[in-house]
Amino acid sequence: MSRRAPTQFPYGFLTDDAGASADPVLVEIVQGTLASVEMEVETAIARTSRSPMIRDAHDFRAGIHDRLLRKLTGRSYSALVHPVARDFPIAEMREGDVFFHNDVYRSEGGIGHLPDLCVTVPVFSGGRVVAFVQAFGHHDDIGGAVPGSMPSQATSVFEEGLMVPPIKLWDAGVPNRSALAIMTRNSRMPESLAADLDAECSACLMGARRLGEMFDRYGVEVIESCFDAILDRTTTTYRREILSQIPVGTWTWEDYAEHDGVDEPRLHTQRITLTRTAADDPDGERLVLDFDGTGPQAKGPINHCGDYSDGVFLKKWLAPILRNLAESPERMAELDVNEGIVPLIEMRFPEPGTLLTPVFPAPTNARTFVILRLLGVLAGVVAKAVDGKMPADQETIRYTGVYGEDREGRPYLMREVLGGGSGGRYYADGEDTIHVVPDSRNLPSEFTESRFPFLVESLSLAVDSGGAGQFRGGLGYEKQIRMLKDAHFMSIADRSILACWGVKGGLAGSPFQVTVDPGGPREREVDALADAEPVKAGEVIRIRTTGGGGWGDPLERDPALVCRDVVWRKVSAEAASELYGVVLTGSLEDDTLAVDEAATRARRAELAGARAEAPMFDRGPGYATLSGGAAYAEVDSA
Repeated sequence: MSRRAPTQFPYGFLTDDAGASADPVLVEIVQGTLASVEMEVETAIARTSRSPMIRDAHDFRAGIHDRLLRKLTGRSYSALVHPVARDFPIAEMREGDVFFHNDVYRSEGGIGHLPDLCVTVPVFSGGRVVAFVQAFGHHDDIGGAVPGSMPSQATSVFEEGLMVPPIKLWDAGVPNRSALAIMTRNSRMPESLAADLDAECSACLMGARRLGEMFDRYGVEVIESCFDAILDRTTTTYRREILSQIPVGTWTWEDYAEHDGVDEPRLHTQRITLTRTAADDPDGERLVLDFDGTGPQAKGPINHCGDYSDGVFLKKWLAPILRNLAESPERMAELDVNEGIVPLIEMRFPEPGTLLTPVFPAPTNARTFVILRLLGVLAGVVAKAVDGKMPADQETIRYTGVYGEDREGRPYLMREVLGGGSGGRYYADGEDTIHVVPDSRNLPSEFTESRFPFLVESLSLAVDSGGAGQFRGGLGYEKQIRMLKDAHFMSIADRSILACWGVKGGLAGSPFQVTVDPGGPREREVDALADAEPVKAGEVIRIRTTGGGGWGDPLERDPALVCRDVVWRKVSAEAASELYGVVLTGSLEDDTLAVDEAATRARRAELAGARAEAPMFDRGPGYATLSGGAAYAEVDSA
């Protein structure tokens, strides 16, 4: 049963004909203007913010919503306007108002953890609200038990930082200095926080002015008709091009987070039962996602509040996975995810008290372990429905960093969101070192070395990290930094035991790993959830991020491609023989590496004859560690 806020937010249209009478040329102009304004807002934030997480790593998003709170743009996911409209009547809003919130349990599911601060600005035309511009981003520190506000052993949201329900941060153009003072006083990085908030508020106010000009130019009724047309076109396109690829039926699959920071590692289950309804279904042609069977609420901070407002945030979060069913990669790139996908997805949640329905004050700062895993669970259950024609599992997000005192004795905090490999696809290898947050990136070495007391000794692809397959999984990073002063290392990461799964005979990728002082006298592995691992000056921290799963039988991969991967140092010669059955001759050093075709045929026949039949999914050896010895789950069969 879904928890719903007292105020309902049903999906509807602004015009009687759902935009059918809108001028198609003007629809394109309006859609282009929305995308341009959204990008302009993000560019302004990136240029004027101060923290590395916002300015350099680009871990923030902008979004544009209409007065019915529907998301109009589709470049990336964004938060929701729903909690602002719930607490502040739209009719009473004034030009220059800026609303702010980060309270997970008061965000209607749009904010997953407290470091995500959200700014919302209403757009006016003719004296009334016609739309909203919103930005939310991951900020360096908003208080709490540890630097960075993501305590890995938190058992309550009260340990995670300052909670702010929706408030009016600017009132008709006048900033609320008292509220800003409270927020910055709670942060270990007050100057950065103040600068970032100022950047986000100013950028959204600028975006609101730009959109107001569009309404004034064409008229509110005309623009609202275009909004309806944009969203209705998305609904029609996904029904015709995406839902049509999934047969009518029901399938179940599950995947797992491996630890919560408090209990010993175990399988924290996230399960989806997918039902594709028929066109004549009384409630319409749609996808039903039933999360029954998802594990109980964790003691530690991996919970996600997904069941508010009928899961409207999760619908838009998960929908990009469905684009993999498009007829071509080029067509996939053309498909936006906006509010138009909401009528096509129904969500059914278990009772309160699960990973997706936590009860306040359950901690949530590492909720990425759940919502990112759900992307893979949806991909897996759809793969069962379409005979495996979906990508293998992709990288999962992780936050790593160091903190201490810099060369001048001032406190510093460096955090980074390193990407990993995406899964192999039925037509191509996975991509190396991608990130699930659009436009996000690792921090430039030149910047970090000039600002923080360490050296980046290497940044490269992690050899053999991509899962073997007919189409190989993408590779993760290997990054090595040498500390110049004593400091503490921190990590909020998953997939250190369990790996990104392979599909249709493809093998799982390599898991996340952190080693301090590799090859030295104090070499040690660091747990993926760590708040304050001491690191001495002179020691190296080596971080290896996850590789994507492989797609298809590795013994069917073109031997020439395996040889090329060895030349490119993406695959080792040992893995070429052991996993791909490819025997090489010659040497990398003198550029004579080549495939021994006869020996390769014999080697592949030997490997094929020695292996047992496997199910559709390969989870890697770590699964057996947490499952009590089972290599596969019951749901892994096709």
